[in-house]
Amino acid sequence: NTLFSNIEYILKTKFDRYCKGKQNQEILIDLFGQGIFAVDGDKWRKQRKLASFEFSTRVLKDFSCSVFRRNAAKLVGVISKLEVSGQAFDMQNLLMTCTLDSIFKVGFGIDINCMDGSSKEGTTFMKAFDVSNERRFVDPFWKLKRSLNIGSEAALRKNIKVIDTFVHDVISSKRKLLGMERDLNVKEDILSRFLVESEKNPDTMNDKYLRDIILNFILAGKDSSANTLSWFFYMLCKNPLIQEKVAQEVVDVTSSKGNGANNVDDFVTTITDSTLEQMHYLHAAITETLRLYPAVAIDGRNAEQDDILPDGYKLKKGDGVYYMAYAMGRMPDIGGEDADTFRPERWLNNRVLQPESPFKFITFHAGPRTCLGKDFAYRQMKIVSIALLRFFRFKLVDDTKIATYRTMFTLHMKGGLHLYAVPRTS
Repeated sequence: NTLFSNIEYILKTKFDRYCKGKQNQEILIDLFGQGIFAVDGDKWRKQRKLASFEFSTRVLKDFSCSVFRRNAAKLVGVISKLEVSGQAFDMQNLLMTCTLDSIFKVGFGIDINCMDGSSKEGTTFMKAFDVSNERRFVDPFWKLKRSLNIGSEAALRKNIKVIDTFVHDVISSKRKLLGMERDLNVKEDILSRFLVESEKNPDTMNDKYLRDIILNFILAGKDSSANTLSWFFYMLCKNPLIQEKVAQEVVDVTSSKGNGANNVDDFVTTITDSTLEQMHYLHAAITETLRLYPAVAIDGRNAEQDDILPDGYKLKKGDGVYYMAYAMGRMPDIGGEDADTFRPERWLNNRVLQPESPFKFITFHAGPRTCLGKDFAYRQMKIVSIALLRFFRFKLVDDTKIATYRTMFTLHMKGGLHLYAVPRTS
């Protein structure tokens, strides 16, 4: 309990006494700039207020769900072709392309078609973004390399140039489009809504500011969802009985709505808010995945002044305080004696979801900086999972291999997730 008290104290009770800190900002700033993940104080508050409003709109919820459904159907189509030819495939890579397509459509209103491989720019961007995401977290000599512009830092600079060019082109074309369709329908994508907002404050909300917001949004939307889904399908393959329980819930809930559709495009249109709300076991299984494989494995804050934590530990100004969600999820003191076991039922009581304290289940952060996109992420992950498990059963290519992770800002599976798909009979 003292652990949770300390976390609550830092993230909520004395929120203003703790900041991201210079060390964290130095690691993040080249890629994420002055975006919401990297900043503190007034800069953070202004972005948070604006983003909080946008994420709460019904327009964004409806638009994002339609995009998630459409791209889930496309992903089923891609896997169907691989299944027919008996090919193994890298599920993590497919999920990355699927979520990136969705995030670009929801975030910026554009189709980059990474899933079908038709967009060279989109694929180049994704590769540059993933490499940049990884560099700083694995190289203790990055500052020296940056000053000399050599090795991984020289590569990082090139990748960031690729990213900046791509994003600035998106902003520029969107600005022109917005000027032409000024009086048309309500703006659905997030960038358009931020561009409209930027007209009220053009000096502050310039292209650099918008670029930083966009990249932070991509990190949150693409990596968190795709990585979690990769670990989710890995755990389902390791626990085939649980995979079948989730698949059965999909059949039960969708059939109860009078749906017998075998056509994927017809099927995904029936995935409504009501469908998602009834998928308790699926939600529990995704949450159980996040307990063992949190999107952000480690996070922390810096003390802005001398302080004493609830357990009596004394901090000096400038001290870093870190909590490790990855380790917390596996601690018997928190998760019980079976903390290392994948058991979705721990989140259910009489088959209904039971909420947990955000200071204990810290995956989506807690306090004033709680993840704004939590519901957004769950909707995307559930829609993709429902579509895939309605049509396929998944098996590991090598079920003796233990998956490990790459050290990045988010918990990325090392070497991909290589699966076979087997069609489910309707």
